[in-house]
Amino acid sequence: MRDRLVSPQLSEEEEIIEGSLRPRRLAEYIGQEKIKQNLSILLEAARRRNEPVDHVLLYGPPGLGKTTLCNIIAVEMGVTMRTTSGPAIEHAGDLASILTGLQPGEVLFIDEIHRLARAVEERLYSAMEDFALDVMIGKGPSAKSLRLTLPPFTVVGATTRVGSLTAPLRDRFGAIYRMEYYDKDALYQIVKRSSQILKVPAHADGISEIAGRARGTPRIVNRLLKRVRDYAQVRAEGVITAEVAQAALDAMEVDEIGLDQTDRTMLLTIIQKFNGGPVGLDTLAASLSEDSETIEDVYEPYLLQLGFIARTPRGRIAMRAAYQHLGVTPPSGEGGMSLWTTA
Repeated sequence: MRDRLVSPQLSEEEEIIEGSLRPRRLAEYIGQEKIKQNLSILLEAARRRNEPVDHVLLYGPPGLGKTTLCNIIAVEMGVTMRTTSGPAIEHAGDLASILTGLQPGEVLFIDEIHRLARAVEERLYSAMEDFALDVMIGKGPSAKSLRLTLPPFTVVGATTRVGSLTAPLRDRFGAIYRMEYYDKDALYQIVKRSSQILKVPAHADGISEIAGRARGTPRIVNRLLKRVRDYAQVRAEGVITAEVAQAALDAMEVDEIGLDQTDRTMLLTIIQKFNGGPVGLDTLAASLSEDSETIEDVYEPYLLQLGFIARTPRGRIAMRAAYQHLGVTPPSGEGGMSLWTTA
């Protein structure tokens, strides 16, 4: 999964170069217009009151800019950002160490916040709501609870699974924003901006070709740009035209709507091995030699967005659009055909 060109996950090698392409200010951020409008009001109101921003929850598929938005919140408020993740905070003591080290107004970014341990999450409640931390001193009958006062701060949580968050944690976020896939126009502007930063000569039609195959995801569009740049430097005098972009992406097996061999294998598995579905998630994962969480969080979101598959109580079903795109004859009888004829 990590080796996929169109994977929305960030590899360690990409962190440095992606950081150079990230916008620093809200005015530079492309796409997510509704979030930008609401967030600009939230930030301006906090600045006028000279208070930290209310806690913010960002959710949606990976690669859409949740970390970038958190960086922007910190920059716009003139404070630093501390970064951690749900799995990294294993014990309540780890959380206490992080919280007591925060400076007034700082932003604490918690990625994969849905994966916080229950004991850690419960300790976070009072910290977010009252800016206080209850610490147990001693053990057994002589144990005492000590309440530490924390400086006001902002928690920005990011998750791909908002439904996995408990209601008490979700309710402590004053602003909750859903990150949507980007349209082609927004991705075009991102590629144009990134090509200028990377000093890559690119024609408008070449930029458009890359944007159309990026699965609505900024992280992927920047990765495709870099790979097409490499191809152009070796095969086409360094200039990205429509023909160069098309040839490069075809060679990397990324089709005109951004599907790669992994996507096509998953769709064909549902269609050919399971007669179009329904097929349970665990069964599908076993057939693909992949874990269920990766399929649910990484593979499926874009295919669902395209209308290529559907989740039903009985399992995953291949939809009409998937058969048409793959040029496969729909199955007869039960299974996926029931939805194929009605979708």
